[in-house]
Amino acid sequence: MRGTLVIFVKAPQAGRVKTRLGADIGMGAAAALFRIMTMRTILEAEKSGADVVLAVDPVSALEGWGAVWPPHLPRMAQWPGVLGDADLGARMGRFFTHLPGGPVAIIGADAPGLRARHIRQAFDVLRGRDAVFGPSADGGYWLIGLARRRAAPGLFDGVRWSTKHALADTRASLPKGFSIAMLETLRDVDEARDLAAFGAHATAR
Repeated sequence: MRGTLVIFVKAPQAGRVKTRLGADIGMGAAAALFRIMTMRTILEAEKSGADVVLAVDPVSALEGWGAVWPPHLPRMAQWPGVLGDADLGARMGRFFTHLPGGPVAIIGADAPGLRARHIRQAFDVLRGRDAVFGPSADGGYWLIGLARRRAAPGLFDGVRWSTKHALADTRASLPKGFSIAMLETLRDVDEARDLAAFGAHATAR
């Protein structure tokens, strides 16, 4: 088994996803774009050979959305609470802690440059490293993976999410002595300027 790839996705409803982008191009258009990016991310994930799990939000989205999220893929709630009131670190940490043994990597669905080869590379790296990151151009990251051969207590403690410090803070939260590898830097789509940087490639199916 290569490993488990968890894709964090939200129900692609207008006003619930990509709201910063929606402020520029309209909430409906932003949700439609997110649907396209999600479908393409899932396609690349399945091509990678990893065992794919969808981490969905909200809990009510565990059913439905078959046109966007293939029904054959297992789904888990990002957070079991009805209100989903946990930060991103707590949500991701839950999957690193509770999934069955073996390496685990987590990605989002908003990096149009993501390809199956990036995912395969991440799991290849984890054969010899404790952690791997796919950095994004804004100081965050599009992938985090752990070999899970050693515990990582305190992972995500003190991370300043949605800032240019997210990657550096996450690296700092890993245990000292953890071996870390970095993948190719990709760009995610959060605002209209990000969309402009990709042009037609961001919306191609």
